[in-house]
Amino acid sequence: MMLWISAFLCGMFAFNALPHLVRGITGQRHMTPFGRSSSAMVNVIWAWVNLALATAFFTGGGGTDWGVSHWILFMLAGLVISTSLAIFWSNPDARLPWQ
Repeated sequence: MMLWISAFLCGMFAFNALPHLVRGITGQRHMTPFGRSSSAMVNVIWAWVNLALATAFFTGGGGTDWGVSHWILFMLAGLVISTSLAIFWSNPDARLPWQ
């Protein structure tokens, strides 16, 4: 059970890192938990925090022992967060609850 949770969380953090990294390295502002229009540098740092957490869930969660079902769950988590964020960011007035 813990391997499945680790696989899911690893996928969530890994896929969440992608838009922040892309926007950051292309010099564009993007929403982060720290602000509605965070700088490119904040986005790069936030992407690396997400990648570090994904790595922690992979290595600490026995990622080298994952089977096919764990990799499917990893990809499913990526699909869930990707589609959820696409819907969220499609709203021009999108704000995180604390913003």
